[in-house]
Amino acid sequence: MSLYECVFMARPDISPTQVDGLIETFTNIISEGGGSIEKTEYWGLRNLAYRVKKNRKAHYVLFNIDSPSPAVKEMERVMGLNEDVLRTMTLRVDELETEPSVVMRTRGERRGRREDEESSRSDAPKADAPKADAPAADAPAKAEEAKTEEKGGDE
Repeated sequence: MSLYECVFMARPDISPTQVDGLIETFTNIISEGGGSIEKTEYWGLRNLAYRVKKNRKAHYVLFNIDSPSPAVKEMERVMGLNEDVLRTMTLRVDELETEPSVVMRTRGERRGRREDEESSRSDAPKADAPKADAPAADAPAKAEEAKTEEKGGDE
């Protein structure tokens, strides 16, 4: 059997449960054809680089497939007929990746970086307080002294 990677994009106005239904449909086609889907990744609703059929976003799904060619061709045919599927791309590969795809890895790294940036931002103003603010902090004390002097002179 051959190894394939398939990515398809679904319309943004369908719900994630409907995307799960599409995944199940395509998985059944592959399994009926004598193959198996080794890994499925739902990448979520993502922005498109350009409009596709008047849509600016799409649900992305990745399949790693171990299947004979006729089953994959049937899955592609059904994807092409389905109105909810905007685009597909299927590639034959030498070996399947067992670890998370690059999209899923970068998604986790971005979350980690945001948390690091937020913690460094909250620490930065405390540690690197500008020296120009020091005289400004003394200004209210000097204003209080001036008021007390004025009160003392009026009495």
